Amino acid sequence: MIHVTLDTDADPIPLLMLQAETWEVHIRAPLADLSRLSKIRTATWDDRRSIQAGTCGLSPVFWSITKDAQATILIGQDDETWHTAFLIPLTAIDQIVTLTH
Repeated sequence: MIHVTLDTDADPIPLLMLQAETWEVHIRAPLADLSRLSKIRTATWDDRRSIQAGTCGLSPVFWSITKDAQATILIGQDDETWHTAFLIPLTAIDQIVTLTH
């Protein structure tokens, strides 16, 4: 279970907080970038597709989908040489997109 919170009043860029029982990640991203996650089902990792949306610390954040229909968050220089990765359910992505409207 992933808890999704979007602080649209964060200054200067909205703050997305994703929390699980054992980890938490904070991503800053404009709402327009996060709303593009609605297309994640076409950003398949097997085809080396991803969506860049937001930053974590000073690193860009890339989003893709695995062949077993889980979303992957890749934090790092690019979607091939990332430093940290998380698998989250697609329902969490749907929540993020809903919160951007």
